Amino acid sequence: MTLVAGVDSSTQSVKVVVRDAETGAPVREGRAAHPDGTEVHPSFWLAALHSAIESAGGLADVSALSVAGQQHGMVCLSSSGEVVRPALLWNDTRSAGAATELVAELGARSWAEAVGSVPVASFTVTKLRWLRNHEPASAEATAAVCLPHDWLTWKLSGSTDLADLVTDRSDASGTGYWSPATGSYQLDLLARALGREVAVPRVLGPAESITATGSGAGSGAGGGSGAALGLILGAGAGDNAGAALGLGAQPGDVIVSIGTSGTVFGVSTVPAADPSGIVAGFADCTGAYLPLVCTLNAARVLDAVAGMLGVSHAELASLALRAPSGADGLVLVPYLEGERTPNRPEANGSLHGLTLRTATPQHLARAAVEGLLCGLADGLDALVEQGLKAERILLIGGGAVNEAVRRIAPSVLGRPVTVPPAGEYVADGAARQAAWALTRELPQWRAEGAQTFDGPADPAVRSRYAHAREHVLERV
Repeated sequence: MTLVAGVDSSTQSVKVVVRDAETGAPVREGRAAHPDGTEVHPSFWLAALHSAIESAGGLADVSALSVAGQQHGMVCLSSSGEVVRPALLWNDTRSAGAATELVAELGARSWAEAVGSVPVASFTVTKLRWLRNHEPASAEATAAVCLPHDWLTWKLSGSTDLADLVTDRSDASGTGYWSPATGSYQLDLLARALGREVAVPRVLGPAESITATGSGAGSGAGGGSGAALGLILGAGAGDNAGAALGLGAQPGDVIVSIGTSGTVFGVSTVPAADPSGIVAGFADCTGAYLPLVCTLNAARVLDAVAGMLGVSHAELASLALRAPSGADGLVLVPYLEGERTPNRPEANGSLHGLTLRTATPQHLARAAVEGLLCGLADGLDALVEQGLKAERILLIGGGAVNEAVRRIAPSVLGRPVTVPPAGEYVADGAARQAAWALTRELPQWRAEGAQTFDGPADPAVRSRYAHAREHVLERV
């Protein structure tokens, strides 16, 4: 049996899965936690990855590995390869003002035409402008900039040469200075943000790879920074593109993922360029495109409301399902961490329609689930308006485990939803990519056990939410 490994280095943790390269059958896995916060030194990711590899039984019998990871984060490196400052993660919104500056300088349409997306605070390009404005010494010390999964792949490779940094199409497309349509960097946009050009990773094709040198590394299961000598390292992926690959998504499939962030995305044969900035025109892992809408507030909304009510997630679901559709007019606009779509980085969450009748745990639980789903439904509408076909809705992520989310989703999204069995789809996508890099042929792995949920749409829920979201307050 030939084994491959896939890594999902997410905001909160790292997961490592080891799979049979031919069938995708699971062999073993491991995980480790990441520190909290929106600013993290990359060394913590590497330490967690080594711990997860060790708990997954090491890499001694693994032939290839790929790393998928959180998108957009800014990792700045000095000329000697040292980390200049802790990485700013995608959900760090301090660069909101920088995003506004950059969009004003060129115009939203020009950005969309150049790189397929209009920059918002999560994008790497806006974080580089923030760095130039607020930490000029760090900006001056930066010789190369890369993304979280790029840095991990580089460290696993054993190289210390900045020229050996690599990335992939999907993650490069979230920087704000790489074009999915042309397949090339727009380094003038990077220079506009940072004040000058610096080195960037080489973009590998879908089945391309590099080989670990094993420099000072040993097995890669504990000490040392690299992987075992000769291990094939795939191009890697942004987390959403990794999930699409892990699910085997095809044109016509739309994936609704409820994790730390909420994302709605689908595979397309043509690049997107939405000047409104709602749809990000990303690339996927196969050579196609992955138009995407992202919300900052997703599963943590359920965490927060469950905490407020002092209940478990299962109890929260039970409460929500005991309330009527629409929660008798109670609406939660869940902008608990600001919001990316719509672009309201300084917004607060708000509760509307609170009366004696709706002041119950059941109503609040229902409003939380419906509010979370309404934000994602807005994203689905935006993708459809861009011409994406929505023939099948796949609901994944930690939030999709919640029974109320599964059963309420059809009424809010207006379509049946299919819930695949719970799995590590980002890590599985990375493992599938590793098998592709190893054999030069994309394996056809199949998962069984999906459930489909259906029910009548309730347009009133969306209508009340649309009214309420226009009346949220900004932070003071």
